[in-house]
Amino acid sequence: MDWAAFFQVHRGLDREGPGLPEDVHWAVARAGLSGAVRVCDAGCGPGADTETLAQTLPEADITGLEQVDHFVTEAQARVAGFGPRVRVRQGDMADPGGPYDLIWCAGALYFLGIGPGLSGWRQALAPGGVVAFSEPVRLREPMSEAAAMFWAEYPDLTDLDGIRARIAAAGYALLDHRLITGPAWDAYYAPLRARIADLRAQSPDAALTEALDLCETEADLWARAGDEIAYALMLVRPA
Repeated sequence: MDWAAFFQVHRGLDREGPGLPEDVHWAVARAGLSGAVRVCDAGCGPGADTETLAQTLPEADITGLEQVDHFVTEAQARVAGFGPRVRVRQGDMADPGGPYDLIWCAGALYFLGIGPGLSGWRQALAPGGVVAFSEPVRLREPMSEAAAMFWAEYPDLTDLDGIRARIAAAGYALLDHRLITGPAWDAYYAPLRARIADLRAQSPDAALTEALDLCETEADLWARAGDEIAYALMLVRPA
């Protein structure tokens, strides 16, 4: 994979994974958060959820954390209107700082692994703090061919019971969960398809064409097997 070409495809998108503002609203409400809480959006991408967190928690101090430089720039521009209480910086989500009342991590904890990630974040949480993270989840077994191909590059895929077991092994208690399906995935893939079509019209070189093909294949597989493809949004707290 030519990563420069991959990130060229992903420039200017509203978000870098499935999700809707309602997912953030659910986690904030279930965690009982309000007022001047401290929040980290770990792996914030271009800042879609950082913006929603800032809107949902108007008194919160919020830090977006992202490694990819152009996502940092996009997220910083997106949240600039909230003033100094909301900031985005480049950094490693394995070392987020803190302490935080909420660490929100949409579709990124799997880069660390549930166990290592949650174990490392324990020291970044304030007393009573919670983590909300979304994780690929297998909804049925056996999977269809399209679903199996969609998840082929994620060998740690497991079902809800498997995710629960990893949470418990990391020393956390599960407070609640919900599935991220259907419209939340369309909110990601519809803009991505438009971006792909725009770049194909610009006579892309071989590297960019390969990246476009890979991204389009992923979107096509989701279209074929969307009723089997989901993230599980998990709300957890150190036990």
